[in-house]
Amino acid sequence: RLLGNREDAEDLVQETFMAVLGKIDAFQPGRAFSPWFFRVLVNRGLNARKARAVRTTEEIPDGTAAGGCSPERSAERAELRARLSAAMERLPERQRVIVELFELEGFAGPEIAEILEISDGTVRWHLHEARRALRRELAAYDRKEEG
Repeated sequence: RLLGNREDAEDLVQETFMAVLGKIDAFQPGRAFSPWFFRVLVNRGLNARKARAVRTTEEIPDGTAAGGCSPERSAERAELRARLSAAMERLPERQRVIVELFELEGFAGPEIAEILEISDGTVRWHLHEARRALRRELAAYDRKEEG
């Protein structure tokens, strides 16, 4: 999600595993491996996103059947995904990363704080601000549709 397409994400994970293996002595025994690994992964992902233009392709979600739902419903869902994706892109980078880690990857606030090396309170504040901005943006779009 951080890079925008599956192939780049898979490459990033593989490269991160190799980098982590090379620096395993930096890992502190007694601490959880997952937040440490994700901190490295997120940092490398942010650097990769800044360093190159990422291909913009939209995948067909896994499990999507050809006749799964009506064409109208499919169009509505595609439009909502596009609106949400556009709204997410307009968030400040830190807020976008926090929303992705919390809502899409399932990390808890304290884990995100450890990954990003910020306080749990800062994570909660950014999450609150991001949700508020997303609600405002999606509501503004709905008002344009009605008017």
